[in-house]
Amino acid sequence: DTEVITHLIDKHLAEGDSLVDACRRAFMRLDGAHAIAVISKREPDKIVAVRLGNAGGVIVGLGQGENFLASDIPAILEHTQQMVFLEDQELAIITAGGVSFMRLDGTPIEKQAQHIGWDPVSAVKGQYRHFMQKEIYEQPQSIQDTIRGRIDFLTGQVSLESLPLTAEEARAINRLVIVACGTSAYAGLVGKFIIEKLARLQVEVDYASEFRYRDPLIDEHTVVLAITQSGETVDTLAAMEEGRQKGARLWSIVNVQGSMAHRISDGVILMHAGPEIGVASTKAFTATLTDLLLLGMYLGQLRGTLSGEQSRELAAALARLPDLAGDVLQDGYNDYDSLVSLYHRHEDFLFLGRGINYPIALEGALKLKEISYIHAEGYPAGEMKHGPIALIDENMPVVSIVTQDNVYDKMMSQIEQVRARKGIVISLINEGDRAVAEKSDHVLTIPRAHPLIMPIISVIPLQLLAYHMAVWRGA
Repeated sequence: DTEVITHLIDKHLAEGDSLVDACRRAFMRLDGAHAIAVISKREPDKIVAVRLGNAGGVIVGLGQGENFLASDIPAILEHTQQMVFLEDQELAIITAGGVSFMRLDGTPIEKQAQHIGWDPVSAVKGQYRHFMQKEIYEQPQSIQDTIRGRIDFLTGQVSLESLPLTAEEARAINRLVIVACGTSAYAGLVGKFIIEKLARLQVEVDYASEFRYRDPLIDEHTVVLAITQSGETVDTLAAMEEGRQKGARLWSIVNVQGSMAHRISDGVILMHAGPEIGVASTKAFTATLTDLLLLGMYLGQLRGTLSGEQSRELAAALARLPDLAGDVLQDGYNDYDSLVSLYHRHEDFLFLGRGINYPIALEGALKLKEISYIHAEGYPAGEMKHGPIALIDENMPVVSIVTQDNVYDKMMSQIEQVRARKGIVISLINEGDRAVAEKSDHVLTIPRAHPLIMPIISVIPLQLLAYHMAVWRGA
């Protein structure tokens, strides 16, 4: 594609067009989603950039005597916090002295810069060896930031100012469809448990990449909730557009203020996680889970399905959440290196969970895959007997999430089945749970917490397990 576009621009330059006009004429002939930046020897002090369709982000950073172009905020955050986001069919002409914008047909347009409040220091590694490690350890702060100002801890009332909704409108919603990709989709699965329990609202979770290809049944009583850290995930934006065309209300949970998902939503919840530079999402995942709990409470209160007593109980749990996350991250709380030293050469892992922790098993497996390059599968523990059990032997580490909740006894049974086949049992347990510890080869512990915030705590040791495994493997 890149070579074809270059030749097309060169053809128009040869016909006597300026660089900007040659680019415009070339871009108008392109189909599909594209984010393109063009420089030329003829005008070396100029960059021409365009966004076509739901391509990745095209961000113009505004400085003093200098201007910047990037696909993501952290790339230029150390240079400027004033940024402009291009939309579909918009073109930017960038020089050191200034920036101008136009539509693809040549019509000039004015665009307002947005101030990005992220601290530039947060986009550097500092004392940490890798960005993923840094972002894992930032989670107590990012969780606190996403809660701050959104809940009255005395009454339990939740306020989401950028997601305006009346009680009548909330009760008129008959279905909420969550669209997301990867880690965000697993967060959506946790959100399904939370929202259905607190708001008594039917929730579906769809992979955004598949959503628009099956002609989904959506109407004006449906909310499509997109979850995307960057706000620029192409498949998620396409799913949002599908929802819009079918008359749905669009909401988003997004980390990047001013991103496309933010701009096209009817209501938005900002994660306030700060820049996430590591390829594997960590703090954005836990911030999303926190936002989904706030959303579940908000909808439950508006729909009349969540009592004042329940709201206050959840508010108290949320007040403790940053400290609980901090406890798990204390040095020596879990010994990852000793565990990883035994299993970093294994090529297959199985992660098991039930109920609200089943998506956490999926997320734990995903982290191990994408960071350590180890084949790992997350599975609902109750389905293990329907096939996966055949894979378990003395060479298969099985990570089981066994927190003290309503499926605790069921998970104990799954551990017994793994042990009977001589599998290696690595259990994630609550502090002081000797019953599971005695049946496990190794344990990772987490504090006791309210069942609906347990997934936020449970995932942190799995993130650290994947990180340390990658370091040991030199991945």
